[in-house]
Amino acid sequence: MLPTPQQVSDYIAQGLSCEHLEVEGDGQHFFATIVSAQFDGKRLIQRHQQVYAALGDRMRAEIHALSMKTLTPAEWQAQAGEGKQ
Repeated sequence: MLPTPQQVSDYIAQGLSCEHLEVEGDGQHFFATIVSAQFDGKRLIQRHQQVYAALGDRMRAEIHALSMKTLTPAEWQAQAGEGKQ
């Protein structure tokens, strides 16, 4: 059975403290927007590794592809502010 976006969201939230988490997808390909203070001071690859660690073996067994936008709370706020201009 293919995972739902909600299930993928739940998997990520179980392993990573998120201030904002949104997952879209069709059961095989997913896109996640993840905002976490745990990303502070981390490079992009390190952030993605944290998400993959949260997903564990599900990344190989259940989830075919995951694209993600990983942001710190400050980056998320700055992005939201840009949208208001």
